[in-house]
Amino acid sequence: MKSDRIEATSQSDVMDAARANALQAALGETARFSRGDPLPPFFHQLYFWDPQPPVALGRDGHPAVGGLIPDMGLPRRMWAAGRLAFQAPLRLGVAATRTSSCERAVLKQGRSGPLGFVTLRHDIDQSGVHCLTEWQNLVYRPDPDAEAARISPPMAPVDETHHREVRFSSTLLFRYSALTFNGHRIHYDLDYARDVEGYAGLVVHGPLLAQLLMLMAQDHLGPLARFDFRATAPLIHDETAYLCIKGRDLWVRGADGRQCMIAKA
Repeated sequence: MKSDRIEATSQSDVMDAARANALQAALGETARFSRGDPLPPFFHQLYFWDPQPPVALGRDGHPAVGGLIPDMGLPRRMWAAGRLAFQAPLRLGVAATRTSSCERAVLKQGRSGPLGFVTLRHDIDQSGVHCLTEWQNLVYRPDPDAEAARISPPMAPVDETHHREVRFSSTLLFRYSALTFNGHRIHYDLDYARDVEGYAGLVVHGPLLAQLLMLMAQDHLGPLARFDFRATAPLIHDETAYLCIKGRDLWVRGADGRQCMIAKA
């Protein structure tokens, strides 16, 4: 099954500084933003909310598929990868517009059963200037099969030039979900994450890991022109992890050595 249909939606947001300061506080940083300041890379995830009433949500807490994202009959959603092209900085306190479209929706057969691959494209403009383009790659999967063979995740490199140890409390996951208006229950509903989707605990948001890697990349390399990332294994909230960088390559390594995310700046 393949869908080439592209449906576009448009949203506007004033991009208030208070929300950016709230994420800074949640990450343990000093809240320092004010109107007119440039937005750090990927902080646009805090804006362009699309609130839906409970009747319009799927069982996982996300807006139900069937609109921008076609319904392929698969209940489990995962943000698998992302790609960003930065053209100009977004400014806080200035109205911006995000135009979103579904570039691809394909149903394929994988080793664990059917998989739905969706690519969303978001273009953000502000004051007549195109600021960034973001591609989100989502994967939709069937419910877990207890009889299926488990696939071992890849092991992460250990030759980084710099790394930072991080831990993720359930409070941080809740606050990040709230600030990004992400209702996905795997990040805050332990029973759902464990009993329905088959995870060992609450799952750390892929975009949160990508956010931390982008901030690390900017600290080491300067302003970003592009950033690509791909999730390779889930990270559970009570695990210690390491944010790693070597040149323009970045990754997240779990305490057991497994690779949870790879990225290139």
